[in-house]
Amino acid sequence: FKLIKDEKEITDIEKEIGYPIVMKIVSPDIIHKSEAGGVKVGIKDKQSAIKAYQTIISNAKAYNDKAHIHGIIAYHMCPASTEVIIGMMKDPHFGPVVMFGLGGIFVEVLKDVSFRVLPIKKKDAKEMINEIKGYPILKGIRGEAPKDIASIEDVLLKLSSLVMDNPEIQEIDLNPILVYEEGLQIVDARIIL
Repeated sequence: FKLIKDEKEITDIEKEIGYPIVMKIVSPDIIHKSEAGGVKVGIKDKQSAIKAYQTIISNAKAYNDKAHIHGIIAYHMCPASTEVIIGMMKDPHFGPVVMFGLGGIFVEVLKDVSFRVLPIKKKDAKEMINEIKGYPILKGIRGEAPKDIASIEDVLLKLSSLVMDNPEIQEIDLNPILVYEEGLQIVDARIIL
């Protein structure tokens, strides 16, 4: 990735990252970057990157004119695949709770998620994945190849360990996570202490 603080820095993207890229606003005052118009995807060349930079900065200032902007982060765009979400929050009664479901916009629309109180074991991670209605999508449906469910289990277990070892963590949002036939890529992450 590359943190761009000035649009002149865009010239190095092709040799440092390569196109296509994603560009996203970096500001502690703008949590939901898409809502602020602070994300552009599928940028294929320098001219498009310059235009995206200008648009993102303009949108961010219009969204929150007092926002402290560190710059714009650019990183290589991952190939599309099935999106899942893994999150964690502190419940006032149960303590830290982990959530799993289909990610991206699907989590907001379908609300197809499962929960467990932390810490979890491998058995819990497997059950969480199996009990969502979208599980057949992960197993492979209508000619789609099965996704790497073991990698999802691994992230769930690592998140459990991370939270148990760091009680100052109040919330985690890993969304979307792109799951491939082999491996996965966490595309966006947010941790609140």
